[in-house]
Amino acid sequence: MSTPSAPTAPTPEAGPSRTVDLLVGGMTCASCVGRVEKKLNRLDGVSATVNLATASARVAYDPALVDEDTLLATVERTGYTASLPDPEDDPAAAEDTQARVLLRRLAVAAPLTVAVAVLAMAPGVPRLPWLQLLLTLPVVAYAGWPFHRAAAVNARHLASTMDTLVSIGTVAAFAWSVVELLRGEMHLYFEVAATVTTFLLLGRWLEARAKSRAGSALHALLELGETRAVLLEDDAEREVDVTVLRPGMRVLVRPGARVPTDGVVVAGRSSCDESMVTGESLPVEKTVGDEVVGGTLNTDGRLEVEVTRIGRDTLLARIRQTVADAQTGKAPVQRLADRVSAVFVPVVLVVAVVTAAAWLLAGQGADAAVTAAVAVLVIACPCALGLATPTAMLVGTGRAAQLGIVVRSAEVLETSRAVSTVVLDKTGTLTTGRMRVHEVAGDDEALLLAAALEHGSEHPVARAIVAHATSPLPAAEDFTALPGSGVRGTVSGSRVEVGRAPEPEALPADLAEAVRAGRARGRTTVLVSVDDRPRAVVAVGDTLRPESHEAVAALHDSGIRTVLLTGDHESAARHVADQLGIGSVVAGVRPEDKLAEVRRLQDAGETVAMVGDGVNDAAALVQADLGIAVGTGTDAAIEAGDVTLVNGDPRLVVAALRLSRRTLTVIRQNLFWAFAYNVVGIPVAAAGLLNPMLAGAAMAASSVCVVANSLRLRRFTVATGR
Repeated sequence: MSTPSAPTAPTPEAGPSRTVDLLVGGMTCASCVGRVEKKLNRLDGVSATVNLATASARVAYDPALVDEDTLLATVERTGYTASLPDPEDDPAAAEDTQARVLLRRLAVAAPLTVAVAVLAMAPGVPRLPWLQLLLTLPVVAYAGWPFHRAAAVNARHLASTMDTLVSIGTVAAFAWSVVELLRGEMHLYFEVAATVTTFLLLGRWLEARAKSRAGSALHALLELGETRAVLLEDDAEREVDVTVLRPGMRVLVRPGARVPTDGVVVAGRSSCDESMVTGESLPVEKTVGDEVVGGTLNTDGRLEVEVTRIGRDTLLARIRQTVADAQTGKAPVQRLADRVSAVFVPVVLVVAVVTAAAWLLAGQGADAAVTAAVAVLVIACPCALGLATPTAMLVGTGRAAQLGIVVRSAEVLETSRAVSTVVLDKTGTLTTGRMRVHEVAGDDEALLLAAALEHGSEHPVARAIVAHATSPLPAAEDFTALPGSGVRGTVSGSRVEVGRAPEPEALPADLAEAVRAGRARGRTTVLVSVDDRPRAVVAVGDTLRPESHEAVAALHDSGIRTVLLTGDHESAARHVADQLGIGSVVAGVRPEDKLAEVRRLQDAGETVAMVGDGVNDAAALVQADLGIAVGTGTDAAIEAGDVTLVNGDPRLVVAALRLSRRTLTVIRQNLFWAFAYNVVGIPVAAAGLLNPMLAGAAMAASSVCVVANSLRLRRFTVATGR
């Protein structure tokens, strides 16, 4: 199995670039993302993309102009923490740690908040204002400390974020209540300060939990890798760390053990569970000469494997990197949210001040002015904007990886939505790429003699004939290869010759008809002669994948036109197209002709997805609007594809398109919710129609709803397309 390669990160214009991932701590909303991106992109020779859901920055930089220390220092000067990722770190563990810290603060805030709310609002309960003050102080000071600390850091850098809004809102409510209490007034807002803090902590804790679940597919890939291997040296077994393995070494994989790294089976027979890598639920039979994938599970037999790839070059490592790259990227639809978030918080602060002033000028008193202003500050949270795209990408690309679909970048989502024509290569894409015997005309004894003569040959036609024979094969003698014609030899005392069938006119009627029928179906016809007499005609050809019918039918059901594009001859291409219901066939083409055909379709206004697996498909894959490489094909095709189907199942073409479209739909839903929430919520709060406590609950709920909506993508299945 070939391995998909990681996509190329954005490159700066100035000179050669390197790429680095930075872990960025302290980001809480889209405004934070915008600030970090803006600061990094201002550096010469730097192109950066920051992701809130993964708390990371993908930075391409020119090492002649800037170094990693400068990048880290720039992020830190912006008010956030920055570090280089440690390969030993577990992202899931870090997210769980964050959730635990939030839960501890929430455990303090929740009971105190309930007590304050009862004292402030329950009928018949003494108000006890000084007790309310004492109960609220730990909630605002301790439980709400992350908001205040982040706001203070941003203020030192003359910046504002979601934490600024929360901190000002809760502190204002608490401070105003203290002033009123000292003046002997009873218009107190302690319950507002406590409740808003608790609701926001609850929302952030739920968000952290949900984000951890969102990345579960990638975490599962990370956990698949094996750390130990049984090395075979001079017929002795020695357990070693996988890091010492090198190509050419031999390792032993016992039943129930994971394959330590990519390799080729050199001895033994077994089945391997490759479901996490390929999405295929049934174990795959492995015997001598078959490739095995590091991290997959050897289910029953004993295998000896020669190492072919190690470390970052393995299939699993490259899939992990490709998925992580896609999750770090941004879909074009996110750009509007980025532009809005860059100015959002300052505008909200102005709106809050104007709201307070308007209420005071209207003669409604300071209480009403403070209530409305605090409600505006609390309701206007840009968290949902920042989470809308990355959480959907995190879940969507992770689910795709589970199904055996590797998506290179976020831009693929936009392209897939517009695909109107899918161009399909034939051999290795719709067919298995392996020859087998389809029809035999003549007697079975002749076929047995032919198989005996061909035994041991590596020619695809010979292997197909040998595989088709069921009886024990007799020994062959005097084997002679006839260049361009076939083979000759002696089997069981008879002179046997196997070669390409001549024109039908030179054969007996029954064999002549078999040659005509085989050629009409695009198959290779082989004549078997025994003692210089024609005895059998064998029709050998490629085999349709059993999933191809379903895949093509599903594309047609989705309103997508299909085109069969192949270098094979017309009759073979037409036969396959007729079986699958493909109306357009372009056969007998060279690689440059495939490229030209894709361009012709694009010039005609079609948005083209190209599906292929061979070197001759690479140029067309690059030219197509969406290149889909079959992962069981060549590295050249996989390098050129925007999407890679790891196990080669053509049904995954439909699944990739549908999952991409579904992910894009979820992103649009998230962005609509985030924008609509603020468009409606801020005016309602400014009008005094929204209690700050309800505003806090709504703000927390908005982020949780966005993440929960994205998590629905985890339930996507190939069968339903939803």
